[in-house]
Amino acid sequence: MTFTSPHLLPILLLLGSNIFMTLAWYGHLRFKEQPLLIVIFVAWGIAFVEYCMAVPANRWGSEVYTTAQLKTIQEVITLVVFAAFSVVYLKEPFTWNYAVGFAFIAIGAFFVFQKW
Repeated sequence: MTFTSPHLLPILLLLGSNIFMTLAWYGHLRFKEQPLLIVIFVAWGIAFVEYCMAVPANRWGSEVYTTAQLKTIQEVITLVVFAAFSVVYLKEPFTWNYAVGFAFIAIGAFFVFQKW
């Protein structure tokens, strides 16, 4: 499977998009002294990059995944990226209850991809 595979490319784009989305939404929390208006404009700029990845990911991904599967992929990626971001960048602990909650979401994702 190559990076341009119709199954892999949307996932890679959603991963990149979620990294930028998380940075846009939460990166400013380490810079609370900055004026809110500046933070909003910086976040918009970062979100533009996120949209440039998310829109093609969903368009191309819809050729091989259902929209429910694409949304599920996006949500799982969002949780993984956010968990890593909150621990590494925001220095917040990843507690057992977060792990349990994320595990339940992963179980739900498993069922979305079943063809019973």
